[in-house]
Amino acid sequence: MADIEMEISIPTDNNGYVLLQCPFCGEYFKLTPDDYEDEGILDIFCPSCGLCGENFITEDVLELAMAMTKNVAMDMIYDAMKKWEKQFDSGLITFNAGKKPKPEPENPIQSGIEALTIIHLPCCQRTAKIKPMLKFTGCYCPFCGVKEYEPE
Repeated sequence: MADIEMEISIPTDNNGYVLLQCPFCGEYFKLTPDDYEDEGILDIFCPSCGLCGENFITEDVLELAMAMTKNVAMDMIYDAMKKWEKQFDSGLITFNAGKKPKPEPENPIQSGIEALTIIHLPCCQRTAKIKPMLKFTGCYCPFCGVKEYEPE
């Protein structure tokens, strides 16, 4: 069986930030794709709870990935059944593949959550977008995990 590759394009907002979601507290924040994919950054930390997660993919991206995967799998199953239908069209055993299943809707991803503010993190000399309240109460640096009480 051949490997199947699917690509999901995650849009950035007008400032070039991509939306992320903490897998632990569910808080949303944004980083630039360059910062998120930087090989020099070992872990990403949630600005709200400070925990380090394996991935910060939003639920919208996961739903799209699941819909795309289901559609590809259903197409492969249907194609295999159509081959069986041709293979068993005459003889003692017959097989009918039926109608092709309707695909799951693959809704495009929106950049969403525009009520975030850009902060400068002096510890790593990088920027992020966080909830305005975190700017006043202090946030964790998404790149090193240090608690910043007065981000610039």
